Amino acid sequence: MISIASAQLWVRDQDEAVSYWTEKVGMEVKVDATLAELGGFRWVTVGSPGQDGTSIVLMAIPGEPMVDAETRGKIEELMSKGFAGTVFLGTDDCRASYGEMKARGVEFTSEPEETPYGIDCGFTDPSGNSARLTQVKSEFAG
Repeated sequence: MISIASAQLWVRDQDEAVSYWTEKVGMEVKVDATLAELGGFRWVTVGSPGQDGTSIVLMAIPGEPMVDAETRGKIEELMSKGFAGTVFLGTDDCRASYGEMKARGVEFTSEPEETPYGIDCGFTDPSGNSARLTQVKSEFAG
């Protein structure tokens, strides 16, 4: 059987991203490992407390030789515009989660609103990545 293990977000600063996703969004660090054999490459994942098996990789944009300067610049540009990836977070109560996250310092781009698929709002992380917080109606839950 194949399952989804993780999704990736490019981040400018892994320490800043870990702080944001844990302290403000409410995730917990699942893995934080530095691999000396890969030149000090750092693998950091966060996920919902108590939920095992699925995580978000907070991936630093690599430099040479993996990514040339032009490509790195394009990634950073797309990221700053919110188009380098989106994370969809589910909740049982969008309005309550919105209030909790806002109280912890998350700056939302939209307030919770009724949609055909549920209640939804959006925010961006410090790197510019887009995120949605959604209370999905049962007929749209997967």
